[in-house]
Amino acid sequence: MDSQPNQKKTAGFKTISLSILFLFLVACGIIFVKSYDQTVSQWKSYKDLERWMEKDFSFDTERFKRFEGTLPPPRTPEETFKLKSGIYIDAAIFAKESLNRIDPSYKAQIVVLLIGRGANHYVCSLNKDGRIFIMDYGTPHRTMVGVHGPFNSLEDYKVFFEKNHPTIKSVRAITYLR
Repeated sequence: MDSQPNQKKTAGFKTISLSILFLFLVACGIIFVKSYDQTVSQWKSYKDLERWMEKDFSFDTERFKRFEGTLPPPRTPEETFKLKSGIYIDAAIFAKESLNRIDPSYKAQIVVLLIGRGANHYVCSLNKDGRIFIMDYGTPHRTMVGVHGPFNSLEDYKVFFEKNHPTIKSVRAITYLR
């Protein structure tokens, strides 16, 4: 007979303990969320950005469909970081700003591939050891996602793009966005 009151006390203690533990974990999650500035300040090379893009960034299919064939208002790097998603222009701007904070010698720039039919594609270039690398995380085509290179020129990347892109086989021009 005495075991039932003890069981009720134990069950109540477990419920309260689990509730407190849950609230503590939620509070820690909120407290320890780093901002864009804090995170980028800890990155030491383009490899850190590459790891974050691979692990945390996702292509925003809805945004892509909504703005297909147009250039949408680009998101700020802070917005892209917070949302952990975006499309070609968002990913390119995020990469450029992040890379130039990590190491200004990368001389990161936005590159535009002029496709035609009202659609262009935007990526980010970086210079490393006198060669060009391209970061492309703003595409729905998995075969094109990632860091590509090294290339000697944008024209070399254009050839790579035309050879490897699953649907676009001809790029009218490639240039740095001014």
